[in-house]
Amino acid sequence: MGVQAVFAFVIYALINAFTPGPGNILALNTMTNYGWKRGKRLFIGIFIGYYFVQAFCAVFVFGLENLINPIMSVLKYAGAIYILWLAYHIAISKPDNKNDVKQPSFLIGFVLQVVNVKIFIFGITALTGYIIPYYTSLGMLIFYEMIIATIGTIATLTWIFFGGLFQKTYSKHFQVINIILALLLLQCAVALLVQ
Repeated sequence: MGVQAVFAFVIYALINAFTPGPGNILALNTMTNYGWKRGKRLFIGIFIGYYFVQAFCAVFVFGLENLINPIMSVLKYAGAIYILWLAYHIAISKPDNKNDVKQPSFLIGFVLQVVNVKIFIFGITALTGYIIPYYTSLGMLIFYEMIIATIGTIATLTWIFFGGLFQKTYSKHFQVINIILALLLLQCAVALLVQ
């Protein structure tokens, strides 16, 4: 694999990982609402979900490409419904209430990634467009998908960092910020359905 191909792959991965998507938006909102300590389980769910999905993509690109289209169709609608559910909950959420028994959970973060069609398309496109011309072994496909998941995790950590940075501002203007974040998620759901 030449330097130009590696450079194109990395640029593609960085742009896809750092742009707003359901995982990044949920991470930002959870950080501003709950902080790192209470949101940690959700963040770990997002990270592990990212690795899980990318490994899944590598296996399908390796040998089961005929199954991708039916699975992607189901995930497209399941993902849109889940994203709409998240958008609603973000729109109505309020800054951290210490008495609130509801906690961000690992399962919410993990499930979000499993139905996040953006990262499925991201992983499959990266492999078929940048890696398959050079490598076709399952080991190499998984290796490159783990690079994608690592870049995605770094991107989500960046969104978490900015959520912490703006936590005080958020507590003053949470209604406006939540509506903006919910609208961004709504846009993600619509974009998912029109693809």
